[in-house]
Amino acid sequence: MSDTLFPAQSPAPGPSAASSAPAASPYRVLARKYRPQRFEDLIGQEAMVRTLANSFAAGRIHQAYIFTGVRGTGKTTTARILARALNYSVPGKIDRPSVDLPELGVHCQAIMDSRHVDVIEMDAASHTGVDDVREIIENARYRPVSARTKVYIIDEVHMLSKQAFNALLKTLEEPPAHVKFLFATTEIEKVPITVRSRCIRFDLKRIESGLMIRHLERIAAAEGVAVEPEALAIIARVAEGSVRDALSLLDQGIAYGGSGGVTALSVRDMLGLSDRGEIVTLFERAMKGEIAEALDLMRELYRVGADPADILLEVAEVCHYVTQVKIAPDAPDEATIGEVQREKGREFARRLSIGALTRAWQILLKGFDDANDSPRPLASAEMALIRLAYASDLPTPEDALRKLAETTDYAPRHAPPLPHAGAGPRGSLSAAAAPAARVVESRPDPAAPPGPTARLVRFEDVVALARARRDIKLVQALERDVRLERFEQGSIAFSLVEGASPVLAQTLAKRLQEWTGERWMVALAQGAGAATLREMQAAREQERTLDAAAHPVVRKVLERFKGARIVEVRTPQAAPPPAPPSPQPDDDVGYADANPVEDDDL
Repeated sequence: MSDTLFPAQSPAPGPSAASSAPAASPYRVLARKYRPQRFEDLIGQEAMVRTLANSFAAGRIHQAYIFTGVRGTGKTTTARILARALNYSVPGKIDRPSVDLPELGVHCQAIMDSRHVDVIEMDAASHTGVDDVREIIENARYRPVSARTKVYIIDEVHMLSKQAFNALLKTLEEPPAHVKFLFATTEIEKVPITVRSRCIRFDLKRIESGLMIRHLERIAAAEGVAVEPEALAIIARVAEGSVRDALSLLDQGIAYGGSGGVTALSVRDMLGLSDRGEIVTLFERAMKGEIAEALDLMRELYRVGADPADILLEVAEVCHYVTQVKIAPDAPDEATIGEVQREKGREFARRLSIGALTRAWQILLKGFDDANDSPRPLASAEMALIRLAYASDLPTPEDALRKLAETTDYAPRHAPPLPHAGAGPRGSLSAAAAPAARVVESRPDPAAPPGPTARLVRFEDVVALARARRDIKLVQALERDVRLERFEQGSIAFSLVEGASPVLAQTLAKRLQEWTGERWMVALAQGAGAATLREMQAAREQERTLDAAAHPVVRKVLERFKGARIVEVRTPQAAPPPAPPSPQPDDDVGYADANPVEDDDL
């Protein structure tokens, strides 16, 4: 962008320059008064300007362009400047398309004022139907009246109906040589891919804070208004990269400040924002667990007009800045970061861990959503601060286990070594206690189930055989529905639980004869009181859980984390036994099973 803000351009002689402007014109808002007139006036879009300049210089001007980006980044303005470049003509000097626009050409002013007969602007939000597109198609056949190129600018093109897009496709792909299409949209994903593929696409970027502040400074100087740098930083931050939003806020700030100029205090009062230093203090108090002080400050900010949801959002921005400093301490700060936030942010980054900061971010975002949707925004925001402060008092899982191990004479057997972690300050966040504390223990792999011809010496062998044969339905029935009374080789007697299949005995006898090649007698008995396999397994698990709960370290964990419970008990995987030496060919040695099946493994 040039040093001079939108320099005045002398109109070239021609029809559009004949009429003189009125002596007194009504006030124009800053967003319109300082709208860019040339490609050099566009800020933050250097890649697009360079691409267009090279294509014009090489004579490779496309038939259709589509501009997309967030609000206020200059999509429609860029389309008008491009229409001006396509029809640029200065009698006796330039009569060809050019991106270099040093002065007003014959058609320039009329194009920028949206009143040129050959540059047709259409708002797709109010012209969505196929009839509107049909009119464009029919008029596109006729050559321009006075300009070199007939240009159609369709704003918010994504609002066209599906039928309108389909009607436009043929003309968009093969337009007459004198027709160009320029589209602008904020929602590019709603434009059909068939349309996007026929256009050159430019994504207009958000304007970064430093560039935005310098732009606002030049406009304030041109208006003769005194503006504090911190006020411009606030406006740039709230505008979120939109030039139009920033100029509208500056316009509002000038009116609000009156003769006193635009100050940071007036802008905060106007927008209902909080002092940045107080926001940093609120973050610090919450992270230290000083909930009473944090709530007092929140209520004070609310009393002076700050929105509770916006307060939480600003606290989240402080958390984000601290995380950035933690990860990349040497990265340059944004222009909107004040000195107080910069100093405090680096202090917080030294004291807080990444885990604490990410959890704080999640709590604050959830609180922001709650405050936005709640009929009591202040109460919701205060509850979010309470959650944040409560989490700050909890130790990290590593610290909790280390402290518990240090305060008891017993250490958990087979426990892995705890990772080293330095003692953090009270302000460090830690993960909330999980709803279920788990004492992990793994069991050794059971031996392979007996083969089809193996001798079945107990009922568990029958279940293992059914599992090996992949008869899952029978396995579940034997474990869940059978109360064993007698088991002998070739004979089984049991009773069934209520609701079991009455043909289970016949099915089991048939399967055993198929799998073993022997005949089995399977009988139903009455009143067998033995427990089912699942009941016995549940009893063993309960006994193991009670034994684990009696361990000193586990007992302290359960006492410290209210509501925690043991959901599973395992032992570490046993190391495999060493492989036996390879037998010599002449030796006659028998080998026992390396993994014998124990009762507890079934």
